Amino acid sequence: MLFRSAESVTAALRHGLCSALLLARTLLLAGGLLLHSPASRAGNQLYEPLADDVRTALRSAVAERKPPRHAFVNPLQAADWLSAMSQRLERRLPDVGTRLDLLRSLHYEASRAGLDPQLVLSLIEVESGFQRYAVSSAGARGLMQVMPFWVKAIGGVDDNLFHLRTNLRFGCVILRHYLDMEKGDLYRALGRYNGSLGRPEYPNMVHAAWKQWEYSPAGVSVVKTGGER
Repeated sequence: MLFRSAESVTAALRHGLCSALLLARTLLLAGGLLLHSPASRAGNQLYEPLADDVRTALRSAVAERKPPRHAFVNPLQAADWLSAMSQRLERRLPDVGTRLDLLRSLHYEASRAGLDPQLVLSLIEVESGFQRYAVSSAGARGLMQVMPFWVKAIGGVDDNLFHLRTNLRFGCVILRHYLDMEKGDLYRALGRYNGSLGRPEYPNMVHAAWKQWEYSPAGVSVVKTGGER
C-alpha cells in the first residue's frame, strides 16, 4: 500500500509539473515573451531620425483602420492563391483557420504597401520562421520582427506588435519606406530592414526563400528583380 501510495504521489507531481509547464508556455505565448527559434535570422532595424513629412506619411500609413479588402484580380485567383500558399504553410501552421487568417491579412497588407506578397512571405520565413510571438535578442517582435521604437515613432499607444495585422501593417510599411529610401534597390532595402546594410547574407537568404514561395496565376510567368548579389 505504501508503494502504491508513493507511485500515486509521483504521478500526481508529474501531472502537476506538466500542467505548470503548459500554463507557463501559454502565458509566454499570450504575453509575447516566447523567443524565436534559432533557425530564424532576425536582426534589428536601426533607428534613424525621420523628417517631419516622412514621419507624417508613415504615421498615416499605419493608422488607417478600414476593413481589409482583398487585392486579388477575381475570386478564382483568391481561392487559387490561398489554397497554394496554405498547402506550403501547413507544416509550420497546422491549423487551417490560422493559416488563412494570416494569408488573407498578409496579402492585403503587402498589396496595400505595393509589395509582392511572396516577398513578404519570404521575409517572414527568414525573420521569424512564422512564429507570431517571436522576440529577437535585440527586441524585435512578431512575424516581421519589428523593433518597438517604430511604435513610438509612427504608431499609437494601443499598437501591439504581437497583433497579427498590426505587425504585418508595420512591417510592410517599414519595408516600403526602406525601398523608397533606396530608390527601389531591394538588396539595400532588405539590408536596412535587417540592420545589416552592406552585407550580403540577409538579402541573399530572403532571395533564396523567395524562390520557395514563387507563385503565378496560370499562364503568367514569375519575374523578380533585385534582392540578391
